Order: sequence, then C-alpha cells, then structure tokens
Amino acid sequence: MRIGIDLGGTKIEAIPLGPAGETLFRERVATPLAYDDRIAAIAALASEAERAAGKACSIGIGTPGTLSPHSGLMQNAENLVGRPLRRDLEAALRRPIRMANDADCFALSEAADGAGTGHRTVFGVILGTGVGAGIVVDGRLLPAGPNATGGEWGHNPLPAPDDDERPGPSCYCGRAGCTETFLNGRGLSLAYREVTGADLPPEDIARDDTPGKRAALDRYAGRLARALASVINILDPQVIVLGGGLSNVDRLYEAVPPLLPRFVFSDGVATSIVRARHGDSSGVLGAARLWDGA
Repeated sequence: MRIGIDLGGTKIEAIPLGPAGETLFRERVATPLAYDDRIAAIAALASEAERAAGKACSIGIGTPGTLSPHSGLMQNAENLVGRPLRRDLEAALRRPIRMANDADCFALSEAADGAGTGHRTVFGVILGTGVGAGIVVDGRLLPAGPNATGGEWGHNPLPAPDDDERPGPSCYCGRAGCTETFLNGRGLSLAYREVTGADLPPEDIARDDTPGKRAALDRYAGRLARALASVINILDPQVIVLGGGLSNVDRLYEAVPPLLPRFVFSDGVATSIVRARHGDSSGVLGAARLWDGA
C-alpha cells in the first residue's frame, strides 16, 4: 500500500493507492505559508490517508525543486530553498520516505498507466508557471545523478535563437534566455506581445479565437519545437507527454510535430507528442509510485 503526497505552492494533496493502483482516498488542503505548518499539514494528511488504507503504507512525496546531493538541503524551490526537507519530513512521519521533483512524479505516473504506457523511454514535460521534466526508462525514473539536475531542460538556453530572441528574458536562476522564460505562461504572453504589441494573460491567449492569438501560439509552438528537438537529439524518447496548464492548448499538438524534422538529427521523427492522461493528478499518483519495485 502506497501513499502519495504532492506538495505544491497552493495546495497539498494526498492519496493512498491500493494493490491494483486504485485510489482509496483523496484529500487536498491549502498549502500553509510557514514551513513548519507545511510539515504538520503533510503529516496530518498522511495520517488520514493511512487510516483510509487501513494499514501501514510507504510514503512518496513530490516537491518543487530538488534535494541537493551536495548539501542535503532543498534547491530551486521557492520558500523551501535551504531547508532540510527530507530530514524534517522523515522525523514528522516517523519512517523513511522517498522524495522526488514534481515533474519526475508526473513522468512516472504517465509512464505507469497514463499517456506514456507501453513506451520504453518517456520524457514527461511540465509547461506551466515553470518548465521542467522527468525521464522514465523501462518504467523507472532515471536514477538521480551527482547534481540532481536530470530533466532540468527549462534552464538550458533556448536552442537556435533568432536575433530578436537574444539575449532573452531574465530568468529567476540568474541567467537570461532560459528555455523556461520562453515556454512558461509568461513566455506565451511574451509571444503575444511580440506579435501584437498588446498584453494578455496566457489563459486568454490559449483560447485561440483571434488571428493575434493564433500567431502568438504559432510563435510559441516554434520555440517549443526547437526545445523538444534538442531533447530528442539527446534522449530519443518514444513519447513526450505534455502536462501543466499549457498542455491543454490543442493547437500545440497540431503545430509542433511538423516543425520537429528541421531540428532533429535524423531523416524522420517518430517520437509522439501527447497530452497527459491524468491531468493535475499525475503528480500525486507518481509520488505514490516512487516505491514501486522497491
């Protein structure tokens, strides 16, 4: 029996999974602002989930950012940076846990029984407030490397930038022109401003109901195609699964695939680009699956 907990910026969600992968219970609470209150909220949700499961469970937790292998502290996660999150959670939960980046959990869930089912190599992409990814090979997350940076494609420079894309928007990581700055929600608004001179929130642009919005989405799709082509050239996945708010834009699944051959180092592109099956539940489902095969 496995409990998954998704620690997000606005909500914390918990579920226990039964032996066949069935969801036995689901609860969401607003994410407290204070760090100690977050630890307490996670512990309370885990207790509720375990009561619903009726027995002791393993616990997997998906988080923003990653645990640094150098310091043992959280990195690249707003409001968690510098915190010994794993140590504090294991103390509160009184057991060992498994913890992974939320994009890793997303990819694991979609590879297990979502849109990536049956594919040997799955690249799971988050396109939302941030841009991240997880890599699953033969049903397992790619093992953590020495720097805990696997899947951080959002903080590579946008490939093959045009002159008007240099040096690119400033990124919170301290650099400029990161792929994330072009492909997150603000990046879609940037594309709209570039083609119309006006400002519009990404959720309005995604409705795709005016020539200006369609032009912005096509500009965004071109950038997404370049970024994904660089992934295909390195990883060569069978499928790329898109998640996050911008994955719901239908136009991307029509516009991106025809653009890939220009940038992929092959005489054809067989990698599929598909929408996530589990939506915003992929993170918590994948967190529960961090113990699969243990």
